[in-house]
Amino acid sequence: MALTFLLGGARSGKSSLAVRLASEWTGPVVFVATAGRRDDPEMHRRIEAHRAERPGAWTTVEEPLELLPAVAGAPAAACLVVDCLTLWVANALGAGWSDETTEAFASEAARSAGGRPAPTIVVSNEVGLGLVPETPLGRRYRDVLGRVNAVFASEAERAVLVVAGRPLELG
Repeated sequence: MALTFLLGGARSGKSSLAVRLASEWTGPVVFVATAGRRDDPEMHRRIEAHRAERPGAWTTVEEPLELLPAVAGAPAAACLVVDCLTLWVANALGAGWSDETTEAFASEAARSAGGRPAPTIVVSNEVGLGLVPETPLGRRYRDVLGRVNAVFASEAERAVLVVAGRPLELG
Protein backbone atom coordinates (compact mmCIF):
# COMPACT_ATOMS: atom_id res chain seq x y z
CA MET A 1 0.00 0.00 0.00
CA ALA A 2 1.01 3.59 0.22
CA LEU A 3 3.45 5.56 2.31
CA THR A 4 2.13 9.04 3.06
CA PHE A 5 4.72 11.54 4.27
CA LEU A 6 3.43 14.57 6.18
CA LEU A 7 5.85 17.45 6.48
CA GLY A 8 5.40 20.90 7.98
CA GLY A 9 6.30 23.35 10.68
CA ALA A 10 5.72 23.00 14.39
CA ARG A 11 2.04 23.07 15.30
CA SER A 12 1.03 23.09 11.64
CA GLY A 13 -1.50 20.27 12.02
CA LYS A 14 0.62 17.34 10.81
CA SER A 15 -0.14 15.04 13.73
CA SER A 16 -3.85 15.83 13.63
CA LEU A 17 -3.91 15.03 9.92
CA ALA A 18 -2.04 11.78 10.56
CA VAL A 19 -4.61 10.76 13.17
CA ARG A 20 -7.47 11.67 10.84
CA LEU A 21 -6.00 9.67 7.95
CA ALA A 22 -5.29 6.64 10.14
CA SER A 23 -8.82 6.81 11.58
CA GLU A 24 -10.16 6.15 8.08
CA TRP A 25 -8.49 2.70 8.11
CA THR A 26 -10.99 -0.03 9.00
CA GLY A 27 -8.36 -2.36 10.46
CA PRO A 28 -5.99 -2.04 13.39
CA VAL A 29 -3.70 0.96 13.81
CA VAL A 30 -0.22 0.98 15.33
CA PHE A 31 1.16 4.33 16.42
CA VAL A 32 4.95 4.61 16.82
CA ALA A 33 5.77 7.52 19.12
CA THR A 34 9.40 8.63 18.95
CA ALA A 35 9.42 11.03 21.91
CA GLY A 36 11.90 9.74 24.41
CA ARG A 37 12.41 11.90 27.47
CA ARG A 38 9.60 12.63 29.89
CA ASP A 39 11.60 14.42 32.59
CA ASP A 40 10.80 17.77 30.99
CA PRO A 41 7.33 18.89 32.24
CA GLU A 42 6.54 20.76 29.03
CA MET A 43 7.42 17.71 26.88
CA HIS A 44 5.35 15.53 29.19
CA ARG A 45 2.33 17.80 28.54
CA ARG A 46 2.93 17.57 24.79
CA ILE A 47 3.07 13.77 24.94
CA GLU A 48 -0.14 13.62 26.97
CA ALA A 49 -1.92 15.96 24.52
CA HIS A 50 -0.91 13.74 21.59
CA ARG A 51 -2.06 10.62 23.47
CA ALA A 52 -5.45 12.20 24.13
CA GLU A 53 -5.85 12.89 20.41
CA ARG A 54 -5.49 9.19 19.49
CA PRO A 55 -8.26 6.59 19.77
CA GLY A 56 -7.79 4.29 22.75
CA ALA A 57 -8.10 1.15 20.63
CA TRP A 58 -4.87 1.92 18.78
CA THR A 59 -1.68 0.17 19.79
CA THR A 60 1.06 2.60 20.80
CA VAL A 61 4.72 1.67 20.51
CA GLU A 62 7.02 4.11 22.25
CA GLU A 63 10.33 3.84 20.43
CA PRO A 64 12.67 6.83 20.55
CA LEU A 65 15.57 5.23 18.67
CA GLU A 66 14.99 1.82 17.04
CA LEU A 67 12.76 3.03 14.21
CA LEU A 68 13.42 0.21 11.73
CA PRO A 69 12.41 -2.61 14.14
CA ALA A 70 9.31 -0.63 15.10
CA VAL A 71 8.28 -0.21 11.45
CA ALA A 72 9.20 -3.76 10.44
CA GLY A 73 7.50 -5.20 13.52
CA ALA A 74 4.11 -3.66 12.86
CA PRO A 75 1.49 -6.21 11.80
CA ALA A 76 1.08 -6.31 8.03
CA ALA A 77 -2.66 -5.58 8.26
CA ALA A 78 -2.25 -2.57 10.54
CA CYS A 79 -2.11 1.03 9.43
CA LEU A 80 1.14 2.40 10.82
CA VAL A 81 1.69 5.97 12.01
CA VAL A 82 5.19 7.20 12.86
CA ASP A 83 5.19 10.50 14.74
CA CYS A 84 7.77 11.90 14.30
CA LEU A 85 11.08 11.81 12.48
CA THR A 86 11.97 15.18 14.01
CA LEU A 87 12.37 13.68 17.48
CA TRP A 88 13.84 10.45 16.11
CA VAL A 89 16.73 12.35 14.47
CA ALA A 90 17.28 14.35 17.67
CA ASN A 91 17.37 11.09 19.64
CA ALA A 92 19.80 9.50 17.18
CA LEU A 93 22.20 12.42 17.29
CA GLY A 94 21.83 12.59 21.07
CA ALA A 95 22.76 8.91 21.27
CA GLY A 96 26.00 9.66 19.44
CA TRP A 97 25.05 8.25 16.03
CA SER A 98 26.98 9.66 13.11
CA ASP A 99 25.17 11.49 10.33
CA GLU A 100 25.88 8.55 8.02
CA THR A 101 24.50 5.98 10.48
CA THR A 102 21.36 8.04 11.08
CA GLU A 103 20.75 8.47 7.36
CA ALA A 104 21.43 4.78 6.63
CA PHE A 105 18.92 3.67 9.28
CA ALA A 106 16.44 6.23 7.91
CA SER A 107 16.85 4.78 4.41
CA GLU A 108 16.17 1.27 5.66
CA ALA A 109 13.15 2.39 7.66
CA ALA A 110 11.78 4.38 4.71
CA ARG A 111 12.10 1.37 2.39
CA SER A 112 10.40 -0.83 4.97
CA ALA A 113 7.61 1.72 5.46
CA GLY A 114 7.12 2.12 1.72
CA GLY A 115 6.91 -1.65 1.20
CA ARG A 116 4.24 -2.38 3.79
CA PRO A 117 0.94 -3.82 2.53
CA ALA A 118 -1.16 -1.55 4.77
CA PRO A 119 -0.98 2.25 4.78
CA THR A 120 1.90 3.97 6.54
CA ILE A 121 1.83 7.61 7.60
CA VAL A 122 5.08 9.29 8.64
CA VAL A 123 5.25 12.75 10.21
CA SER A 124 8.21 15.14 10.28
CA ASN A 125 9.00 18.81 10.70
CA GLU A 126 10.45 20.96 7.96
CA VAL A 127 13.21 22.85 9.73
CA GLY A 128 15.12 24.12 6.72
CA LEU A 129 12.91 27.09 5.89
CA GLY A 130 13.94 29.32 8.76
CA LEU A 131 17.09 30.97 9.98
CA VAL A 132 20.42 29.22 9.78
CA PRO A 133 21.02 27.78 13.26
CA GLU A 134 23.66 29.61 15.27
CA THR A 135 25.49 26.53 16.55
CA PRO A 136 27.30 23.73 14.72
CA LEU A 137 25.01 21.15 16.39
CA GLY A 138 21.92 23.09 15.28
CA ARG A 139 23.19 23.23 11.70
CA ARG A 140 24.10 19.55 11.78
CA TYR A 141 20.63 18.64 13.08
CA ARG A 142 18.91 20.75 10.41
CA ASP A 143 21.01 19.18 7.67
CA VAL A 144 20.56 15.58 8.83
CA LEU A 145 16.81 16.01 9.30
CA GLY A 146 16.57 17.57 5.85
CA ARG A 147 18.30 14.57 4.29
CA VAL A 148 16.18 12.11 6.31
CA ASN A 149 13.03 13.93 5.17
CA ALA A 150 14.20 13.70 1.55
CA VAL A 151 14.73 9.95 1.93
CA PHE A 152 11.20 9.43 3.25
CA ALA A 153 9.71 11.73 0.62
CA SER A 154 11.44 9.74 -2.13
CA GLU A 155 9.86 6.49 -0.85
CA ALA A 156 6.42 8.05 -0.40
CA GLU A 157 3.58 7.62 -2.83
CA ARG A 158 2.09 10.80 -1.37
CA ALA A 159 3.95 13.72 0.21
CA VAL A 160 2.01 16.53 1.86
CA LEU A 161 3.22 19.85 3.21
CA VAL A 162 0.95 20.96 6.07
CA VAL A 163 0.79 24.73 6.61
CA ALA A 164 -1.58 26.35 9.08
CA GLY A 165 -3.68 23.19 9.15
CA ARG A 166 -3.99 23.06 5.37
CA PRO A 167 -2.58 20.10 3.43
CA LEU A 168 -0.71 20.99 0.25
CA GLU A 169 0.08 18.06 -2.01
CA LEU A 170 3.69 17.94 -3.15
CA GLY A 171 4.48 16.71 -6.65
